[in-house]
Amino acid sequence: MSCMAVRAQLSADFYSTTCPNLLKIVRKEVQNAIKTEMRMAASLLRLHFHDCFVNGCDGSVLLDGSDGEKFAFPNLNSARGFEVMDSIKSSVESACPGVVSCADILAIAARDAILLSGGNSWKVLLGRRDGLVANQTGANIALPAPTEKIPSITAKFAAQGLNLTDVVVLSGGHSIGFARCVTFSDRLFNFSSTGAPDSTMETTMVSDLQGRCPITGDGNNTAPFDRNSTDLFDNHYFQNLLNGKGLLSSDQILFSSDVAQTTTKDLVELYSNNLPLFLADFANSMIKMGNISPLTGSAGEIRKNCRVVNS
Repeated sequence: MSCMAVRAQLSADFYSTTCPNLLKIVRKEVQNAIKTEMRMAASLLRLHFHDCFVNGCDGSVLLDGSDGEKFAFPNLNSARGFEVMDSIKSSVESACPGVVSCADILAIAARDAILLSGGNSWKVLLGRRDGLVANQTGANIALPAPTEKIPSITAKFAAQGLNLTDVVVLSGGHSIGFARCVTFSDRLFNFSSTGAPDSTMETTMVSDLQGRCPITGDGNNTAPFDRNSTDLFDNHYFQNLLNGKGLLSSDQILFSSDVAQTTTKDLVELYSNNLPLFLADFANSMIKMGNISPLTGSAGEIRKNCRVVNS
């Protein structure tokens, strides 16, 4: 029976009596944050993704400390939105002290970020509890890197119970947001020691990005993932891939690589032509991702402050 209790299912109405206005409170805070900075929508989505892929969706990415996931390579100088999470948590605590986990708030905030950017809504399943430890090593190992190839990325998704469709669909999260030059500058000058830019990147985009990301730069300038609809959540990301305009290598290989011909290319073409299907599949993949190894029942805790475990 104890095993059954740990696997207790999450449910959309978990807080319906203990924190009835939770969804309204989070929505208002996310709205304010995106009004202040449009980019925050993508940042909140990415925080949820980086949380779920390490120790499950347990809010561990939010913990401070030099051994925290914030300082893992994929998150260092890159993961953002922590102050927004503090602000949402503070509003939720004022209404319902000690009731709602940081992990659940992050899952709701990611959904709201997509909805407010033009995507579909979905019912967020709730009841996750917050983890007691961060896992920096796990973050370095489990999170896909922008230079990785399809087999490696697919394996990292499979380790979380996600399939090839989820890989392509969730990559479409790059319909919004920005990436730092350091994540794609290898494609601009001397790609794979060829002495030339990545031949799968469209030439005017190469020129533009070379100006934005000079060899002598520190790699911290940013470029939008989706140049023509930077802040709108749509299927333009996939149309870009068809035209050699994917920003990261891990984006463009979904269409252009040899492996893609028998794995991901058909899905890229499908979503590039069918916005409603992409938006529906994205919502479904987000629900799957939000279900990765949650702590439930009496496991973990309800953190009072998302940055530190309760004392």
